[in-house]
Amino acid sequence: MTAPARIVLVGGGLAAAKTAQALRRRGYEGTLTLLTAEPHRPYERPPLSKGYLWGEIPRDEVFVHDAGWYAEHDVELRTNTPATALDRERREVRAASGERFGYDAVLLATGASPRRLAIPGADAEGVVSLRTIDDSEDLRARFARRDPVVVVGGGWIGLEAAAAARRAGCEVTVVESVVQPLLRVLGPVVAPAFAALHRDHGVRFELGASVEAFAVDPSGAVAGVRLAGGALLPGATVLVAVGVTPVDGLAREAGLEIANGIAVGADLRTADPSVVAAGDVAAAQHPVLQRRLRVEHWANAVRQGPVAAAALLGEPTSYERLPYVFSDQYDVSLEYVGAARDPEHAQVVVRGSLDEHRFVAFWLEEGLVRAGMSVNLPGLVPALEALVRSGRRVDTARLADPAAPLETVDA
Repeated sequence: MTAPARIVLVGGGLAAAKTAQALRRRGYEGTLTLLTAEPHRPYERPPLSKGYLWGEIPRDEVFVHDAGWYAEHDVELRTNTPATALDRERREVRAASGERFGYDAVLLATGASPRRLAIPGADAEGVVSLRTIDDSEDLRARFARRDPVVVVGGGWIGLEAAAAARRAGCEVTVVESVVQPLLRVLGPVVAPAFAALHRDHGVRFELGASVEAFAVDPSGAVAGVRLAGGALLPGATVLVAVGVTPVDGLAREAGLEIANGIAVGADLRTADPSVVAAGDVAAAQHPVLQRRLRVEHWANAVRQGPVAAAALLGEPTSYERLPYVFSDQYDVSLEYVGAARDPEHAQVVVRGSLDEHRFVAFWLEEGLVRAGMSVNLPGLVPALEALVRSGRRVDTARLADPAAPLETVDA
């Protein structure tokens, strides 16, 4: 099979960078161009809400590759070059500058963008999101002032940012529209443990609350968050962390299938075999979980790089790794593997202590373990992955028993 002469990678994140790396490691010698809308070379996003936001990780460690890597590996890195159109007939990517980049194969790794709240005051100074390295640096500077912070959204990013703000000495309030933070991800058995963790560290919660508007002072800066019913939560910084939207406009306008992201098979190819998608924007058919998934986490972008490279080269390939999430909040570290279809209604089995934040939780559906999470118990990910992959029914009493090896919990 003849390798494509020209490959264009659209997107400046981890998936595109890891695909470029995989292509060169495989010996690909064709023209390789990476287009990113940002002024920076590709970087990793997890530190932006963790160590880099805390000020404990230096800036250079956030980037995927050293500054000289792209030139050394003959990758044309084009920063400040947002792609505006994908012309499948002419096999060109058009940029905002008017430039056209011809391709024989193209990767769409355009990521996701933070959702905004369409309410009064949303454009006020101090109403911020957290997605880019510049966002993280701005937020760190704001936290250093120790002014009150309101976080709208109780998901992973919102809670990690809340923990960072408390570390900096800020008063923090988290507003969440449902009755527990992380409820949609962890369900009603496990989610309260994380609410308790944050309360223990001084975070205040407004749960089951709806945001009506952002209060704005005469200078145009945010002064707080007004809830439905009239309550005002003071805040000089308001972080909106209510999820992200896949940046799938290029594929949509090019006539490719969209399904909460760019629809691709297990091989990461779209219906047009010359167009591949990876990372946060890709809604991929998962051969193990037997459904389409769009995963917004670091491990997915890293692991899909080599598969995307094979797909771009026209080789048979399949992405079969289970979703994996990690989070650090205060002195608690967790690792989550798998994906329950409906965490809020799944059967949950816990071994260990929720109150002490040292446990393993399992989400079961139809008698099968669909996901597992270890909290402050490192080294369990391989066993959890094997359990989810096995498709075997388990004995829930043994599953809950800390003395029972996970390899021995079959029913």
